[in-house]
Amino acid sequence: MTPIRFGPASRRLFGLFHPADPRRANGHHAVLLCNPFGHEAMRVHRFYRQLAERLSRLGVAVLRFDYHGTGDSPGTDEDGELKGWAQDICEAQRELLRQSGARLMSWFGARLGARLALLAAPQAGIGVHKLVLWDTVLDGRRYLESLGRAQLDELELGHTIPDPAWRRALARDPLAFAGECLGFAIAPPLREQLLALSLSQSVKLPSPLQISMLADPRNLQAQQEWAAQVQAQSPGIRIAVSAFQHPLIWTSNPFAGNEMVPSEALQQMVNEIHGQ
Repeated sequence: MTPIRFGPASRRLFGLFHPADPRRANGHHAVLLCNPFGHEAMRVHRFYRQLAERLSRLGVAVLRFDYHGTGDSPGTDEDGELKGWAQDICEAQRELLRQSGARLMSWFGARLGARLALLAAPQAGIGVHKLVLWDTVLDGRRYLESLGRAQLDELELGHTIPDPAWRRALARDPLAFAGECLGFAIAPPLREQLLALSLSQSVKLPSPLQISMLADPRNLQAQQEWAAQVQAQSPGIRIAVSAFQHPLIWTSNPFAGNEMVPSEALQQMVNEIHGQ
């Protein structure tokens, strides 16, 4: 694993490159890991590292990286917005191609990272071969509402006597707490971009492209409907949607019994990415 800085001087990015194990490398496959947002990115940091190391041992080069304004890349929370992060994914792909010399590129993303991969794919230049998407954020309003509820839950846990006005405010406006989530600011531009994300939003993806979507069973129907809509618009795209139950809670803090890297989830993602 090698820390690297890459990208233009005006928007440098931090990444961690995992070279393919030379004993198993065939030189043709590399994988880019696209982070989710905020606390969810922290929640799966160890999962992404374990996934990268597992793939590296299988002979696949991997790049993990932080978008502008996140993690160890320059910028602040207020700089975060979807279009810029999608461009960061394309920049990271160029760097991974340069580092690995791969001919095939797969992207993996969880939650908002999965939606960012979909936004970035049409701009990718040298095409991405496969997307593996885990619990993709398709409805931005519902996503913001869920982050707001998580923010309020955390506020109440942190106060001996929670203010009941908080719950009343949330009942009046489901987005009342959508300006911040678990220590991460959601700047107005990002908030507006998220609100614009919907299941009916038109998506133009490059073809040919293989997409594997793994969804919480509660959201399976919505993701299947979205996939059917995309395939109708782009016949050259193959999308497989399957239910995947796992114990990882995206917005939770680690505690006893709450797995950081569920073994079944790790193996499933390795199989989806590495199984060509």
